[in-house]
Amino acid sequence: MQPCSQSRANYPSYALVTAAYNEEKIIEQVIQSIANQRLLPQRWIIVSDGSTDRTDEIVRRYATRHRFIELLRISEDHPRNFNAQLNAINLGFSHLKNTHCAFIANLDADITLEPEYFEHLLSEFADDPDLGLAGGYIYEKRGGKFRCRPGNSISSVAHGVQCFRRQCLEALGGYSPFSWGGTDTHAGICLRMLGWKVQSVPSLKAFHHRPTGGGFGAIRYRFRGGLMDHYLGTHPLFELFRIARRMAAKPYFIGGAVRLSGFLWAYCKGAKREVPQEYIDFVRREQMAKLRARFGRQTLAANKSPRAQHARTDV
Repeated sequence: MQPCSQSRANYPSYALVTAAYNEEKIIEQVIQSIANQRLLPQRWIIVSDGSTDRTDEIVRRYATRHRFIELLRISEDHPRNFNAQLNAINLGFSHLKNTHCAFIANLDADITLEPEYFEHLLSEFADDPDLGLAGGYIYEKRGGKFRCRPGNSISSVAHGVQCFRRQCLEALGGYSPFSWGGTDTHAGICLRMLGWKVQSVPSLKAFHHRPTGGGFGAIRYRFRGGLMDHYLGTHPLFELFRIARRMAAKPYFIGGAVRLSGFLWAYCKGAKREVPQEYIDFVRREQMAKLRARFGRQTLAANKSPRAQHARTDV
């Protein structure tokens, strides 16, 4: 067992895993953002998944300066599919089994963080012993400035910044593979099924330097999103609500239409879902509760508006 001392008094220790494939353009910034954390990780395993550029060279150089950085290289040939990154992350998780850290986080290789990020994040865990998974809000560049991503939600945590209470990650057994992604969503829902809280912290900013879906193309990414939602049991009514909410992001209406077409294609085809019925039932109960709460608030607000009050008086 490797001892895991606290980096600061009164703070629990944490470890990181990052999967990197040909990230020479950004990996140095990512490393610097972690090296500048006010609360440093005990270990950080960077898994180079067969990189052919200078990624390994850059990581090794920083590993000589910071003892907590470790390079783990995957050299075997394998398909570059949706689960290649997932497998690399799970490999990194497996190398932390003998490390006594209270928290283990996944950090994407194209995300940088503010210096106080992990200090504040771990304080959120300390304040709520029922919090099992947390992370910050994703910010992406639009119009030359980092802006809050429209898809951010307090009730879920983006894959690239998922930080687990250790026993939660062990209960999951790592990330589960799916044909069209959605491992982050699946992890959060499974933890809620076990009674843990899952939430994002809006005040914590995670700067994403590559647009979401950039590896697949914006249109393909949204079609894949629709397929993913079906395979993970999303209720059709909630899918319509989700698509309408995300039309604030480019490519606006086209993106929403493409995502809906992906969902409808899988739905009409009767494609077999990749999660058990218990999971689907839980997801749909949550989704219907969210819709009732959302539209119930809107109805209440409308009934309280001066115009509505005036209309009732006139009648």
